[in-house]
Amino acid sequence: MWACGGADSDRLPILGQREAVTKTVDGKQVTDSVYQTIPDFAFVSQYGDTVTAKNLDNKIYVADFFFTSCPTICPKMKVQLKRVYEKFKGNPDVMLLSHTIDPAHDSVAVLHEFAQNLGVTGRQWLFVTGDRDKIYDLGQKSYMVTAQADSTAPGGVIHSGAFILVDRDKHIRGIYDGTTEEGVDKLMTDMDRLLAEPKSVASKS
Repeated sequence: MWACGGADSDRLPILGQREAVTKTVDGKQVTDSVYQTIPDFAFVSQYGDTVTAKNLDNKIYVADFFFTSCPTICPKMKVQLKRVYEKFKGNPDVMLLSHTIDPAHDSVAVLHEFAQNLGVTGRQWLFVTGDRDKIYDLGQKSYMVTAQADSTAPGGVIHSGAFILVDRDKHIRGIYDGTTEEGVDKLMTDMDRLLAEPKSVASKS
């Protein structure tokens, strides 16, 4: 089942699969919705260290999939994501996570140089590489975007131009066109809305 969670119109919806779970509260049977979350992962950043989901605990973040030699939409995406980086730079509650879908080429050194050329410093925007199949699987099954090899596509891989907004509880709260200024304007507005939401019990712990 696919769902948008939350009855409060001021809150962003929760996207993805939803499972109904029945539990006992104060002696009564209560049915609650458990929403899809981003599972744990382990990739390597442009600094050569391991990045896992724990690095993003208690933060909202924007995820995307790209490759450094992409001849089509990636340059547009990185120009737009740089706008997000500049707006939220220094905010400890915000991170950006860019996954390469061409790990055979995009080594740690290549990602480090790519980040430097973009003017990215520090650890707020991480560029990660790792096992190709695990990256593809995470993109398609968890982030709900296309990421796969395709020999007919420019550069040999096909991927979505989406930016995915994830909340402090690892729920997807929005998917945006990362190739357009309009799409990214909406993303940044929604990031402000998400930052204004009260932290859940899970996020506070």
